[in-house]
Amino acid sequence: MKTAKINGQEISAEAVQFELDRLVKFYMSHGMSLEEVKRNLPKLQDKALEQAIGAKLLLDRASKLDMPVGAKEIDDEVAKVVSQVGGEENFKKALAAQNISEADFRKELERGARVNKLVEQACAGVPEPSEKEVADFYEAHRHEYVAEPKVLCQHILVKTSDGDLPEVKAAALEKIRAIRERIVAGGDFAEEAKRHSDCPSGREGGSLGWFGPGMMVPEFDKAAFGMKKGEVSGVVTTQFGYHIIYKADEKGGGAQTLVDVHDQIKDLLRHEARGRAVEAFVKELRDGATVEYVEAKGGCGCGHDHGDGHHCNCRH
Repeated sequence: MKTAKINGQEISAEAVQFELDRLVKFYMSHGMSLEEVKRNLPKLQDKALEQAIGAKLLLDRASKLDMPVGAKEIDDEVAKVVSQVGGEENFKKALAAQNISEADFRKELERGARVNKLVEQACAGVPEPSEKEVADFYEAHRHEYVAEPKVLCQHILVKTSDGDLPEVKAAALEKIRAIRERIVAGGDFAEEAKRHSDCPSGREGGSLGWFGPGMMVPEFDKAAFGMKKGEVSGVVTTQFGYHIIYKADEKGGGAQTLVDVHDQIKDLLRHEARGRAVEAFVKELRDGATVEYVEAKGGCGCGHDHGDGHHCNCRH
C-alpha cells in the first residue's frame, strides 16, 4: 500500500487504512456491493491515501489556529466512545491495549475536534442538495438501485481449528449442540451468545446485523439464506468452527423507488458537495506543502473494517 510524506513527515499505513475503512463503510452503506468494493479497491486505496494526506494537512493547519474546544465537547466524545465499546471497563482495556493514556486520548480527540471545526468553516457555504438534484441523480443511476436480498441474523460460534485433536472437536460439537437444545427449549439466544459465543459479536447477543449474499463464508451464507424467518438453524460447520444461527428477519431484493433511496441519495450528494469544498481548501494547503509518495507496508488491504464484530465470517 502506498503512503506519503508531508513536509518530510510520513503518513502511516494505518492512517491510510483508517481512511480506506471509512470509504468502504460509506459506499457500502450507499449501495456498493462487496464485489464492487473488491473491483474498485485500487481506486479506493488511492482515494484513501489522498484523504489521509488531506487529513494531515488539515490537522497541521488546525493546530496552528486558535480554535478553542470546550471541555464538555471532549467529555461528550469520550462518553460516546465509552458507550460504543460497552462501558468504562472496556474503554480502559482498549486504551491499555493501545498503550495510550486517557489524557493522551483526550488530546487526540481535541485535535480531531479542531479539524472538524476547520472542515465546517470550509463547508460553510455549501448548499443542501435540491429535490431536483436528488431526482435527476436517481434517474441517471436508476439501474444501480436494485436491492439485494438481505437477512438479519444472530449467531453463536464455538471455535475450532484444523489442528485440533478429534476429542477437542468432539467437545466443541457437544457444547454447541447443548447450547442449541437450551435455545430450542425456550432459552434466550442473545443471553446464550453473550455467555458462550467465541465470536466478538457475542457481546451484542450474537448480532451480525443485516447482510447480503456473499458477505459470509459459503456454508454460513447458504444456511442463513436457506432458513425461514424466526428459525434456529442446526449446527453449521465452517472453517471457524461450529455455529448456530437465528434468523430474525429478511428482505427480498428488487428495484428500489426514489422514495426508497431519497435520503440515501441526498446524503451522498451532500457528502460529495462537502468533499469538493474540502478538496478545494486542501488544495490551497497542499500548494504550500511538499508531498512525496512512498511505498509502505501495513494494513491488510482488504477494505473491511475488522472492528465491527463480523470478522469471524469475513470473506477476503
